[in-house]
Amino acid sequence: MTADVVDGRTAATLRRKIVLAAADVLEQEGLDAMSTRAVATRAGVFPPTIFRLFGDKDGLLEAVGEHGFETYLQAKSRIPQSDDPVADLRLAWDLHIEFGLTQPAYYVLVFGQARSGHLSRTGRKAVAELQRMMTRVAAAGRLRMSVERATAVMHAAGVGVVSTMNSTPPEARDLDTAVVTRDLVFDAITAPPADSPPTTKDAGPATAAMGLRAVLAEAGELPLSPGEKLLLQELLNRLADVPQAAG
Repeated sequence: MTADVVDGRTAATLRRKIVLAAADVLEQEGLDAMSTRAVATRAGVFPPTIFRLFGDKDGLLEAVGEHGFETYLQAKSRIPQSDDPVADLRLAWDLHIEFGLTQPAYYVLVFGQARSGHLSRTGRKAVAELQRMMTRVAAAGRLRMSVERATAVMHAAGVGVVSTMNSTPPEARDLDTAVVTRDLVFDAITAPPADSPPTTKDAGPATAAMGLRAVLAEAGELPLSPGEKLLLQELLNRLADVPQAAG
């Protein structure tokens, strides 16, 4: 065991050592084996050191989940940004599903341990990035509903697919489930490009409202009070989230 002393010079190194030890326990023995004592033993430190550096076990689990998610994204070189925001969004979906199915233990830490009103720090970052990508779709005039609702729909569908598939025995999994769900979600939240033949779902206030909201956001400062800005956003979101009439 190392001395139970943490100063500014060694804290970062020691923190990383503990995270890697915890990741090793997670990958080899699973989430149930990740006690602070087991991690401390694997890292060669005293258990109180973990609490000093991470606050509590939840803090340690947050750090391990973040480590796994960031390591996976680095291996995949993150999500490139092209001129087609819908294609980028589709790639994000596929990457999310792949991460969940190939790294189930880390996925549970990031997305599967949400408590009432709380998502992991890494999960919140992922949702914020999804909302940023959804805003690009809106700016292209291709979003059928508000950015917030579209983000919530895609996030819920992705987490649901991964959770369902991971709870199914590997030999019984239908990998097309993710593809079919993705296509259904994208058909619901996105509209075709402007040069595509129109359908009964394409035209309407939703795409225009979200396109205007994205343009105004890019414009920067507006001659509106904070209250007027909130009201404008509420009105645009309400227009975007009006239920579509059956075609």
